[in-house]
Amino acid sequence: MPELPEVETVARGLDKQLPGASISAVDVRWERTIQAPEPTIFARQLVGQTIRSVRRRGKWVVIDLDSGDALLAHLRMTGQLLLEPRESPDGDYTRVLLSLDDGRQLRFADMRKFGRLILTAAVDDVLGDLGPEPLTDDLTLERFQRMLSGRRGRIKSLLLDQHFVAGLGNIYVNEALWQAQIHPLRPAASLSPAEARRLHGAIQSVLRAAIHQGGTTLTNGNFRQADGAAGRYASRLQVYGCEGESCGWCGSAVERIRVGQRGTYVCPDCQPLEG
Repeated sequence: MPELPEVETVARGLDKQLPGASISAVDVRWERTIQAPEPTIFARQLVGQTIRSVRRRGKWVVIDLDSGDALLAHLRMTGQLLLEPRESPDGDYTRVLLSLDDGRQLRFADMRKFGRLILTAAVDDVLGDLGPEPLTDDLTLERFQRMLSGRRGRIKSLLLDQHFVAGLGNIYVNEALWQAQIHPLRPAASLSPAEARRLHGAIQSVLRAAIHQGGTTLTNGNFRQADGAAGRYASRLQVYGCEGESCGWCGSAVERIRVGQRGTYVCPDCQPLEG
């Protein structure tokens, strides 16, 4: 958390507001937020650069700059990219401030301090190993079926692997597997062509619906859009965080298990382990 829908929401929000703005000052308050280069170099190289566009790759926000450099932001568990007026008080968790020439600030806030920023001229060196994007032609049904072939690992663990598919996380993998009626512990290669088709469609359906709702803000309130608004998809979650509640398909109680040390939610009747 945040996952593809949340990062896409942030990137889209910033792309409507940031292009054309120039960075006039950089204030690094928590140096370990800067993964590369060294924080003083990071700040010096950013000053004077103009923002061209903002996009997403996997779970990364990519801010393209006029020099050809890119500022990469990974929100990890509690990171937020917030666009605020300069006179607006910043919170206790602000780690990096980018002041813009138009009086606004782009603030990177992060309560848990796991988020990271990278300034690079070689985006592919950082993101080139990511898997295909699930909402583009990079991940056709045919390619997805080939990718599953011969994979003995558990389907949930495989979908969480960013080298396999970029952007998926625990929330939406749980939701997609439930929608496709596939147990998270099933070996990936055991999926029939019909099951692979259902799962491919469920992944895309769940992600698009979550993006439409601005992502998921859970009760901890950690995720915020670039303007500070909460995501609205939490009320539509069918299994994630729903232990003991009735399955929307059959009415059975949703169960919580662990898969690879991750809390996992499953309907025991709709998602049988035997494939």
